[in-house]
Formats: sequence, structure tokens, C-alpha cells
Amino acid sequence: MSRLAPLDPPYAADIQASFDAIMPPGAPPLLLFRTLATSQRAWKKFRAGSLLDRGPLSLRQRELVIDRACARAGCEYEWGVHINAFAAAAKLTEPEVAATAAVPLDPAAWTPAEAALLAAVDALHERSCWTDAEHAALAAHYDSDQILEIILLCGFYRTVAYVCGGLDLPLEPGAARFPTRAGSHTG
Repeated sequence: MSRLAPLDPPYAADIQASFDAIMPPGAPPLLLFRTLATSQRAWKKFRAGSLLDRGPLSLRQRELVIDRACARAGCEYEWGVHINAFAAAAKLTEPEVAATAAVPLDPAAWTPAEAALLAAVDALHERSCWTDAEHAALAAHYDSDQILEIILLCGFYRTVAYVCGGLDLPLEPGAARFPTRAGSHTG
């Protein structure tokens, strides 16, 4: 169990409404959400910065950023939730799903635009910045709104990794797990 006790149903009407707004119909709220919602301030701030809307990236681009950021941060909880919820809709193949967690990145496994995107996520994870060459590679495929979205998604999901790790959240039942082959996830 988590280091903080999550909310248990029945939920207050406003909390239930906020869960309903972000969960698929009929799906119970994630443990992460139930734990954050124990604090009105934390839950409000999380939702305000969560970037749960469509944004300027395609679903595939968005999920590549999120999956890679979570994998690099060692956050199997959120990586697994996103793989289960969005990998099929984002048209990620099984080898691509595994590659989102592979270290080092194999640029040959991706289109040039996707390789630049994933390399940008890695650079932010490793150094919190991009070299001029890394930025140029990204800017060759993505506009300024998309680049800002990439940065914000990386930062937000790094925060999610901190929350999940700090609270020692157990993995969601049935969620995807990191690949087990050598060199496959954190770093």
C-alpha cells in the first residue's frame, strides 16, 4: 500500500466529478489520483498542471514523450498506466513499447522526427537542457508550441515520477510492466 492512505469510495461529489472528468466511463480512479485527492490543494494543483488535454502534439507524439519520460525516471507505475491506456490508440507496436523503456535509445528504431523527440526527452532527463544541435534536430520537426509542450510534459511526468516514487505507490493491477531484458529501462 502507498505511504499515504488514498481516498476510498464513496467520494465527495466534487471529487467524484473530478475523477469522472479524467477517467474512462465506469473505470475506477487510479490510486495516484485517489492519493493526491486526499489533499484538496495537491489535487487542484495536479489537475491544473496535468496537461491532460489534447495539446499541440499528436496522441502518438504525446505518448512517446510521456512513456519515455516515465521510463527514464524509473516510474513503472505511470509508464504502465499509459501503456495500457494509450499505446494501442497511439499505434505503438510491442517492439516500440519496449523501445520507449530501452536505454540507450536506438534512433534507428524510430522515424527521424520520433528519434529527435525521444532524444530530446533523454537530454532533458540527463541534463535538464538541450545542446544547440539537439534543439535544432527537434525544431526541424516540431514548432515552438510543440517544443514547449514537450518540455512541459517532461517536467510534469518527472513530477508524477516523484509522487509515485516518494509515496511508494504499488503498481496498478493489470498495468503494463517494464520490459525485463538487459538495459531496458532506467538510467
